[in-house]
Amino acid sequence: MRVTHFGHSCVLLEHDGTRVLFDPGNLSSGFDELTGLDAVLITHQHPDHADPAALPGLVAANPDAVRYADPQTAAQRAERGDAGQWAVMGPGETVTIGALTVRGTGGRHAVIHPELPVVDNISYVVDTADRVGAFMHPGDSLYIPFERIDVLALPAAAPWLKLSEPVDYLRAVAPRVAFPIHQGIQSDPGRAIHNARLDDMKPAGTEFTVLEEGVPTDL
Repeated sequence: MRVTHFGHSCVLLEHDGTRVLFDPGNLSSGFDELTGLDAVLITHQHPDHADPAALPGLVAANPDAVRYADPQTAAQRAERGDAGQWAVMGPGETVTIGALTVRGTGGRHAVIHPELPVVDNISYVVDTADRVGAFMHPGDSLYIPFERIDVLALPAAAPWLKLSEPVDYLRAVAPRVAFPIHQGIQSDPGRAIHNARLDDMKPAGTEFTVLEEGVPTDL
């Protein structure tokens, strides 16, 4: 499995010729140059996960890519004239995309503040032919899948997070490999502090690795 991190929460997953892009948001860069995608998957509506300015160009450059999003985001895209282009992925739903099986789970964004509405957030679990739970992108949630996950995109910093929470989440999921995402809101020193702590407090058997942005990495 090959993973390319385009910063923040945007991740390209490649396996057996299938290319799936997750969460192309406005704190990420480089994804807008991609072509030949098989799918674009969005976890939720916030612009750092679904950049409204970049999505039309990305879709135009990848006309054959299927597009899935949480129910609210799919409805919003339809209101903007994208009707029929964004299918709904809900909890418990499954779709086959090339060599991959993608499952929707979770359903709700983490609470930012009690006075703010909680929006839809679909966590994606990806299976390959030889590994169930090969990859998971939880979006802006700490949803525990209660199954073995091989590679986890780990939300590491957010307005709704304190450092102990991604530590506990990493321990609860206990993947073979975890790499941090959602760090576009941090300074370089802050990112280094968070990542060092996550590495120090990871569970036994988990490899914690920071991916160089824009560089394909085999995991």
